Amino acid sequence: MVISPVAAELKSIQDSTGAEYLWQGHENYWKKQAVNLFPYIGRLTEGCYIYAGKRYEMNRHGFLPESEMSVESSTDDSVCFLLRESRETLNVYPFPFELRIKYALKGSLITITFEVLNAGSNCMYFGIGGHPGFNVPLEVGLSFDDYYLEFAETSEPTLIGLSDTCHPNGADTKYPLKDGKIIPLYHGLFDNDAIMFKDMPSKVTLKSDKGQRAVSVEYPDMPFIAFWHTVKKDAPFVCIEPWTSLPSRDGIIEDLETQPDLISLPPNNHYRNTWSIEIHG
Repeated sequence: MVISPVAAELKSIQDSTGAEYLWQGHENYWKKQAVNLFPYIGRLTEGCYIYAGKRYEMNRHGFLPESEMSVESSTDDSVCFLLRESRETLNVYPFPFELRIKYALKGSLITITFEVLNAGSNCMYFGIGGHPGFNVPLEVGLSFDDYYLEFAETSEPTLIGLSDTCHPNGADTKYPLKDGKIIPLYHGLFDNDAIMFKDMPSKVTLKSDKGQRAVSVEYPDMPFIAFWHTVKKDAPFVCIEPWTSLPSRDGIIEDLETQPDLISLPPNNHYRNTWSIEIHG
């Protein structure tokens, strides 16, 4: 496990044989590998939001993907990264905070914990999530189409309806899974950008019946999951993204105090959310 201080981004997940499971980035597809997202998930309508009557501009997925965090503590098998508000963050997000991202490694299991402290005097509103990409295929001789995403339980999740600009538009539909559990992978699945779900099981595995290596992502306290790779390309990876909230609604410049799926954290309170990545092979 290798981690960058920028966004506390995972850079490598290898097994005992040296096989790499994490997407390694490529300028033709996606340069990142496993960024973390805070304090907003996805796109904002017109690139901005409203808070306390004032309009603020912020980049897609918030400022964390480009923020350098400090190492607060570490052991042989764990590390904790810390980010506090700065003049730059307060210009786009007017809340004092402490964000900690903790990684713990136990065998083939990586546990990731997000902790947020509201260090201000007003209620704080935010979304948080992960954006890890995984190599597809995971083994030589296999192809992208040999793989599928398998939920841990039988279900019929809800597909979030999206506009042409990838904002939720309210046109949600039930999404029938193959055998009640499976989304077969093919490059055209992402021709309109990410597919986003709610009402789904809290664990999904990337796997192939033709190979041994697989990756499981478990997210017990994340109400949304998105799957993505570069739009209209034969990108050799897939992102599995557990989120606490969705992008801004189509045509709405969101008011943070009224957007329905954001976390609201009172002053001096902590928020904690743990999810995990496990490799198999």
